[in-house]
Amino acid sequence: MAAKSKEIPVAKFPEQVGMDSKEIAALVKDFKDSEIELHSLMLYRHGKLAFECHAAPYGRDVPHTMFSVSKSFVSIAVGFAISEGLLSLDSKVIDFFPEMKPEKKDEWLEEMTVFHLLTMTAGKRVNYLSDKSKDTWVSDFINEKWDYEPGAQFSYVSENTYMCGAIIKKITGLGVIDFLMPRLFEPLGISRPTWELDPGGQEAGGWGLFIPPYDLSKVAMCVLNGGVYAGRQVIPADYIEMATTKQVDSENNDNADSCVGYGFYFWMNQMENSFRMDGMFSQFAICFKDYDALLVCTCSEINEQKTRDCIFRHFPQMFIGNKRKAPDDAPETVLEPMPNLEAAPRSVMEQFLKGKVMQFRKSTLLNTVGFPTSVLPIAVVFMSAERSGNINNIVFDFGDDECVMAWDEGKDHNMIKCGMDGKPRRSRFHLGGIDFTAVSTAAWINENELEMWIRPLESIAERRMRFVFSGKNVTIYPESVPSSKTMGAGVTGPVSSALPEAFSSTVASFMDNIDNIIDAPLKGKIL
Repeated sequence: MAAKSKEIPVAKFPEQVGMDSKEIAALVKDFKDSEIELHSLMLYRHGKLAFECHAAPYGRDVPHTMFSVSKSFVSIAVGFAISEGLLSLDSKVIDFFPEMKPEKKDEWLEEMTVFHLLTMTAGKRVNYLSDKSKDTWVSDFINEKWDYEPGAQFSYVSENTYMCGAIIKKITGLGVIDFLMPRLFEPLGISRPTWELDPGGQEAGGWGLFIPPYDLSKVAMCVLNGGVYAGRQVIPADYIEMATTKQVDSENNDNADSCVGYGFYFWMNQMENSFRMDGMFSQFAICFKDYDALLVCTCSEINEQKTRDCIFRHFPQMFIGNKRKAPDDAPETVLEPMPNLEAAPRSVMEQFLKGKVMQFRKSTLLNTVGFPTSVLPIAVVFMSAERSGNINNIVFDFGDDECVMAWDEGKDHNMIKCGMDGKPRRSRFHLGGIDFTAVSTAAWINENELEMWIRPLESIAERRMRFVFSGKNVTIYPESVPSSKTMGAGVTGPVSSALPEAFSSTVASFMDNIDNIIDAPLKGKIL
């Protein structure tokens, strides 16, 4: 008997699996009208792909940062470990790290269990501004102050998820990816993904997974089906049932779909019998159990409730009875591609700049606050153990219809191509320990100003840099789209909560002026 395909079957048209084409078009229009930057949208029902659309250059097979969707993958890893008898929900966290047990007995530390980590009820108040460049993440967590007794309340702390990964590595010797490869990724036909690592080489856990929307769909489909994929029980059924069922209240959250309840790194929704994998900037895999349906989307919208409201305005009316024929009036639904710089007249400065090295001074302020100027937008580097930043030694080479920029940043040397004919060029580069694909264009604004738009596809933002030349002097004016202020809004609350109350106004002021601070001009010399 032939093995079943690991690819998800495709419906001929949405109505074939009971999804309304007109309502799908209305959903996509709602995203646009709500000014939500949608990168990918994929809809599934009855085990088939009903609809997909992507905003070029994004696509179904392009890895995308998932932020806290990463947590659900760690949950699945814990489920495998439990089913294999390596640990239990009642296992005490400190028992896995006896060498870190304090001399003075800490009763709450000895009470903390894997269940508390999985449900965000561990009770530790982790400093959001802790130095992630040090290989002390486990000890930092164990030695952090208590916010409350384990199990007393829900508090969303990403380091809880990191600790689950640390436990898996301690008992198996494997990181989360290596542990999941033969258990989850290979059975689903998923290539090895990328995950941000701590300085010791362990996955960040609570964030940092880069995976294509289609591969996320496979995992979410498996979860929706009780751990079954292509007729095979992949994830333990009893664990998935618990993980995707409300385990604790989350009423202390301040938006509608985050106060309904929490499972094991899965959120419950207002819509009955639905749950989701959820990441910052609106990365979602939403499962509708009663309708055997799934929605996967990747976005660049910091207001996640705004995005969820947009989505749920179209459910459950999205679901209709199955039909044998496609409707004659089904609208065509496409996404506009991401914008690029248009071709512009070239400058005589190209001959002067060609092959010359531009050196830049390090900004003391930006290095102090941890955001030295990078080709990457702030959202990529904020929580990385291996920070990028401090652009230097830039060299331009201009061709007929493109320019090449080479530069040093940290310990990395990179080179990217930028289309100057209005057509983007693709380049691979490596920063912050991660490989990226840049889609880039460039154009002269005037004789002395060169604009570059660089979109790392694995990110949610675009980096724009304007180079202003004056004799032997050069100044870079960096900008992120969405802006650094918009992206920083997502961390204002957590950062404020990690600091004494007296500093909350300082944090708010910093975030209000983050564009002027993080994206301050960078001055240099042409050698």
